Amino acid sequence: MKFKKGKEEMNNENSVPNTDVPVNNSEPSSDQGSSKTTSEDELNKLKNNIIDLENKLKYQQAELVNYRKRKDEETANLLKFANQDLILELIPIADNFERAIKLDDNNLEDELSKFLSGFKMIYSHLTETLKKYGVEEIETVGCEFNPNIHEALMTAHDETKPNEQVVECLLKGYTLKGKVIRAAKVIVNKLD
Repeated sequence: MKFKKGKEEMNNENSVPNTDVPVNNSEPSSDQGSSKTTSEDELNKLKNNIIDLENKLKYQQAELVNYRKRKDEETANLLKFANQDLILELIPIADNFERAIKLDDNNLEDELSKFLSGFKMIYSHLTETLKKYGVEEIETVGCEFNPNIHEALMTAHDETKPNEQVVECLLKGYTLKGKVIRAAKVIVNKLD
């Protein structure tokens, strides 16, 4: 029968094959030499990986420092010019006060002069408040035309004045802490 096995066959199946490996060889075989070069290659790769990772870490740290500097600068600028929108709303009011004050004929006895004297006080208080927050007028008449701070609306032809000189200011310009928030609208002399 197929199902019956002899004692010998069962002993052979249960026995473990002999896999003894010699432990101490005095001479290195070619396999051991190649394993040393392989381990050296792996060691070099790991060292290169470490160097790459250290470089990436330094780069990321530098990026973080630069990011913090940019954010600090943006925050400082935001705080420095936080009032800009409000000031841009107040400047036309100052312009209107100026126009009203120009109506005064310096005759202090009439009703208009008495009324405009109150305007003058309000206007001076408004301009002092604007100066307190860093708002300054841009110089115009008699200065050389500068497209960064002046906006030429018209040109004039006056032989007595130099070329590119501002001859009249139509609307005052202002800076806020050194930044132009409204360019001065001017008439420029052109001799050409």
